[in-house]
Amino acid sequence: MKKLSLVIVALAALFSANAQSTNYMAPQKFGQNWSLGVDVGVTSPRLMNHNFLSDMRAQFGLHLEKQFSPVVAVGIEAQAAINTHSWYAGSQAVLDAGYDLTGNSASALDRFRVNAYTTVSLFNLFGGYPCGRRIFDMELLAGAGWGYQDMLHQNYFLTKAGLNFNFNLSKYFTLSLKPAVVFNMTGTAYEPLNVSQTSCAYNRRLAGFDLNIGFTYHFNTGFKCVTAGDNGEIDALNATLNGLRAELDACLAATAANVANLRALQAELDACRNRAPQVIEKVTDNLQSVRYVFYKIGSSVITADQQPNVEMVASYLKHHKDSKVVIKGYASQDGNLDFNIKLAAARAESVKTMLVKKYGIDAARITAEGCGIGKMFSENDWNRVAICTLED
Repeated sequence: MKKLSLVIVALAALFSANAQSTNYMAPQKFGQNWSLGVDVGVTSPRLMNHNFLSDMRAQFGLHLEKQFSPVVAVGIEAQAAINTHSWYAGSQAVLDAGYDLTGNSASALDRFRVNAYTTVSLFNLFGGYPCGRRIFDMELLAGAGWGYQDMLHQNYFLTKAGLNFNFNLSKYFTLSLKPAVVFNMTGTAYEPLNVSQTSCAYNRRLAGFDLNIGFTYHFNTGFKCVTAGDNGEIDALNATLNGLRAELDACLAATAANVANLRALQAELDACRNRAPQVIEKVTDNLQSVRYVFYKIGSSVITADQQPNVEMVASYLKHHKDSKVVIKGYASQDGNLDFNIKLAAARAESVKTMLVKKYGIDAARITAEGCGIGKMFSENDWNRVAICTLED
């Protein structure tokens, strides 16, 4: 037994040397990492000087298991042995006591066990946790529960110890070889448990050896795999994350300010829409010689609805070869003064450019000048204008 333990430790150390440095987060739901399996194999009783091979018989069972971590699992299993012949035929100790147990049991199943157990994965314990199941794993098993022997009509408390050699065929299926030893902790009516001469009942009542093959299906398998990193790298990532959080807070603050500004502009726009129209003050007595080109706020682009006004100026210049035009650009009082001065000049130039490029008017007949802030109209929006005055 000591040699077997040394071999197990050596194998675990070997796998530990090549293991990945990873951690696993436990599943968040109780329904994860359950498995259900079927076990078939043989068992050989070790009570009353029985022969290991001749008294061996088949057994079968079921097991239900919950994996709480990559190392530890807890389960419950039930097993029954198939009756082939009497375990107690030829037992001189029993015959000397006056019991005749040489016949077969009347039932098809002559031994039952139900026990809870826990397993410990040696490779995961010593070798770290890989992302996904290992192709091969080895587990220590320890359990305790209830047993019943039909021929003796006896219930007894049992303990169990064993090894599971697991071959993971896929994410969901595992094939296992399961050698184990079972101990009768109660004794029998013919050989009651007596530990007066020893400190451990395991020395007295080795109930049997089991060798099973298990086939297991895993439900909702796996643990979330998190690769452990360098602390310096983690600190750097945390610093980056904190910086991004600060930037996000600044963006949220700027967004809130923009939303407030947008609401103020919307309120101002609604007030302008609801305001009653005002009469344009008289600028000149000769309206036939003046055309107006209005602009949107902050823009010097002539929109489609204003182009007819430019076309009328071009038409007049084409039909009056000696005439000229003076274009004066204005801006409203909104915004920065320096910007508005430049904007007023750009509006005058935009009309001149359209007359020259689109309508072929000689640039020498056009005078364009920016006149800064306009105050010709009581409606401030109308002061975003280029005034074209025709001269003969």
